Amino acid sequence: MLAIKTLVNNHNNLTVYRHTAMLMGNNFEISIVGSNPAWAAEHIESAIREINRVEKLLSTFGDDSNINLINRNAGVEPVKVNAEIFRLVQRAVEISELTYGAFDITYSTSDKPARPVNYKSIVLDAAKQTVFLTQQGMRISFAATSKGYAADKAKVMLQMQGVSGGVINAGGDLLTWGLQPDNEPWTIGTADPEQEGRPYADIEISNMAVATSVNTDKYAVIDSKRIPGAIDPKNGFEVSAIKSVSIISPTAELSDAMATPVLSIGINAGMYLINQLNQLACIIIDDHNRVYTSKGVSVSK
Repeated sequence: MLAIKTLVNNHNNLTVYRHTAMLMGNNFEISIVGSNPAWAAEHIESAIREINRVEKLLSTFGDDSNINLINRNAGVEPVKVNAEIFRLVQRAVEISELTYGAFDITYSTSDKPARPVNYKSIVLDAAKQTVFLTQQGMRISFAATSKGYAADKAKVMLQMQGVSGGVINAGGDLLTWGLQPDNEPWTIGTADPEQEGRPYADIEISNMAVATSVNTDKYAVIDSKRIPGAIDPKNGFEVSAIKSVSIISPTAELSDAMATPVLSIGINAGMYLINQLNQLACIIIDDHNRVYTSKGVSVSK
């Protein structure tokens, strides 16, 4: 049986049971609300099995891998895939269109492809359930959204098994459902105690997902020289750079997919994009630790 950490809470005889495991190359922490440790261990084990299933599903290794088959037949012929993979590719293309290509699951194995490789070169046939990459050397990868999707699937499984509330922390990305044992909503701080000191720790995220992307590229390149900070290419003056982006949405897959594009397009464009979309919210922190929020989000100062 799994080693489970019990967070004592006497409200309604309910407790948070928590287990940490290395899955998909990330540190996953699965927390569920219940009243029996054996029951909790059984359900957490089922969630781990589901996460491992998703990892195998999205693997590019093995002859029976749908992703491998799609990639091997790039520029050759369409590949019939299972319904789950087809929907994943379909959603990825939709998010690419939504972000004007800032999110893209495609890449090229060629240094100089004949034509630019991007999501527009993915051809989907819903009737035949096929995926076709039109250029040779073209590939797709779900590295950017795989852990979020795995967390989503594990959450759905736990809900179907009667787990009324919990949190899945997938390498810092948070997915919650239901309520805490005291019937209070989950907040970013209660879902991840390491975030308690953040200015947005009190934001309620019950039945939502939060993914954070951090900017590790803190320089600009001018005349082959690295200049610290972000530079406005129009006038050469230093401007505020994004330090981190947190996206709140109904699914971890969508939050994961949207975080990096917002990081790449900047504060103003990123906020404009998020404010046009339903059920999405955004929190940006710049390199001066100033906090920017999309409409409907309020943080404590």
